[in-house]
Amino acid sequence: MLYNKLKPFPDDFLWGASTSAYQVEGAWNTDGKGLSVIDMMNHSTESADFTVASDHYHQFKDDIRLFHELGLKTYRFSIAWTRIIPNGTGEINEQGLQYYEELIDELHRYGIEPIVTLYHFDLPYTLQENGGWENRDTIAAFVNYSRVLFSRLGKKVTYWLTINEQNTLILHPGAVGMPKNGELPSKKSLYQQNHHMLVAQGEVMALCHSMCPQAKIGPALNMTSMYQATSKPEDAIAAHNWETLRGWSFLDLATRGEYNYLLWRYLEERGWQPKIEQGDLKIIKEGNPDFIAINYYSTATISESTGEKSDVMPRAGDQQIMLGEPGVYRPEENPFLDKTKYGWIIDPVGLRLTLRKVYERYSLPILISENGIGAPDQLNDDLTVHDTYRINFIKAHIEQIQQALTDGVEVFGYCPWAAIDVVSTHQGYNKRYGFIYVNRGEFDLMDLKRVKKDSFFWYQKVIESNGAIGLYE
Repeated sequence: MLYNKLKPFPDDFLWGASTSAYQVEGAWNTDGKGLSVIDMMNHSTESADFTVASDHYHQFKDDIRLFHELGLKTYRFSIAWTRIIPNGTGEINEQGLQYYEELIDELHRYGIEPIVTLYHFDLPYTLQENGGWENRDTIAAFVNYSRVLFSRLGKKVTYWLTINEQNTLILHPGAVGMPKNGELPSKKSLYQQNHHMLVAQGEVMALCHSMCPQAKIGPALNMTSMYQATSKPEDAIAAHNWETLRGWSFLDLATRGEYNYLLWRYLEERGWQPKIEQGDLKIIKEGNPDFIAINYYSTATISESTGEKSDVMPRAGDQQIMLGEPGVYRPEENPFLDKTKYGWIIDPVGLRLTLRKVYERYSLPILISENGIGAPDQLNDDLTVHDTYRINFIKAHIEQIQQALTDGVEVFGYCPWAAIDVVSTHQGYNKRYGFIYVNRGEFDLMDLKRVKKDSFFWYQKVIESNGAIGLYE
């Protein structure tokens, strides 16, 4: 749909940026922090680990000063469960609570709204040893951890996110590393974990509404649209298969407390149905999210599955690259779209489409909690980083957000990944996302100096103009 005039961004639009605790903080065993699955899983030995990361833990005040200079209205970050309750249950670590309280106070000092993610992949390892999310006891542990945060920080935080990319954890269990034994959970186990996460999330959202009535809370899922490869009807079915199983089935549960009919048949056919205890669906439904957060990076193009093993692409890269599943879908190339250096589809218009679909289906306000392009940024001798590709990428996506706003979609914030360079889970510091460069290599920490990239100055102008991006090429 074409418009004669685009709707402006709301005056209170939350221009922001994102990080996660394990990818930016470092200080992996500092001040009473316990071990998480990130600390204990097997990761590539060819890229940086997470022990120091960008040292945000020790440099957060200087970093927040830079965020203020950038003009951020909001900063989306996660809290490391193991800094608060080192073993997942039991003793509370006061130093961890103090750290996040100081971080939030510093954000408020500069007028930056905190958006806090409760859980971003880093489950306490003690809980993992006891069965992780497959063990129903983890529900109570997550609810208790959240209660501690709401009690201590609830008056300082307006926006909470529950579980980051639950669909990634279930559909791509190796995305954050391999267990020490090298064996990934079975599909049956994964969908039981998924169910327990949903029950925990429902309880936590209801708890937030009770303890922090001024706050808003919602799920954060990796959402995307699927295109059918041709006008062949079977390709349309395959695209609907994967769009539903990868996205809608998770959001249907999080927002409605209902198992999507297609997902349930998919699970029944394979014997992967989770055990659902009496009252579970009621708990999930009573979570009643205030908004939906989506992480959007790319779309996918899908054709009919042949039912053969050849439908499955070799494991290449990460969770943004569709792999295929016999009897469900087959990934195809899209000749109309480009890719990043790391094989991710670049599709700004797909963001508009995804926003329209999410809003049409759930009628809830939307926060874009991640969106960005990873690239091997180069620091020049004059301490500049010319990342025109990042400017072009984000500019094109912001233009499509404005199109979606004009369509009538209620989008209230945009938090690109990332505020500052973080450790990429798969490519370390070879793959950078931030507006701020961190001067370190994969294994050489160098001086960890912060350097403003060209995209920093461009995004600064975008925020100053409240999205009038046409003025700033």
